[in-house]
Amino acid sequence: MHYINIMPNTKKEFETEIALCREIFEKKARDYGTSWRVLRMPSLTDQIFIKANRIRSIQESGENRVGDGIRPELIAIVNYAAMALIQQELGQDGPLDLPLEKAMELYDKHIARASMLMFDKNHDYDEAWRLMRVSSMVDLILMKIWRIKQIEDNHGKTLVSEGVEGGYMDIINYSLFCLIRTEPEKK
Repeated sequence: MHYINIMPNTKKEFETEIALCREIFEKKARDYGTSWRVLRMPSLTDQIFIKANRIRSIQESGENRVGDGIRPELIAIVNYAAMALIQQELGQDGPLDLPLEKAMELYDKHIARASMLMFDKNHDYDEAWRLMRVSSMVDLILMKIWRIKQIEDNHGKTLVSEGVEGGYMDIINYSLFCLIRTEPEKK
């Protein structure tokens, strides 16, 4: 049974939000290089947690004292999760300074992998995310972060779980769903 009558162009919407995230990632890489390469995996996980927790706080209180809205935090979550996937691939012993082209190549690779996962799951779940509240998706992001933190605290050992890679990809995808569902803030 299909509950969504109008089938939007999810691929186009996803690509639009990915392009926005990629643009920010590239601009920051031009400003700061790949300074994030010094972060250990738990530090990246905690950065994602801070951003998601701030979104939840804004949603619950309705108050935003810093000025940056929810959308910039979602973009940051996408980009930190991509950084975590790159860190996982390169390891702590890999080069700290990556040329911009290499950083963008790795970013594109991991975002593409997350996107493929999204399209597979989206097919099976029949666009159910469109009927979800953005606040529920933020809660799912926080749950994924807590799972990753637990796996990290267990030194990567799991009994039946998919591991941190799948968690980071789900975080990217839920954040992109939230970006699609939220309006850009007016200046």
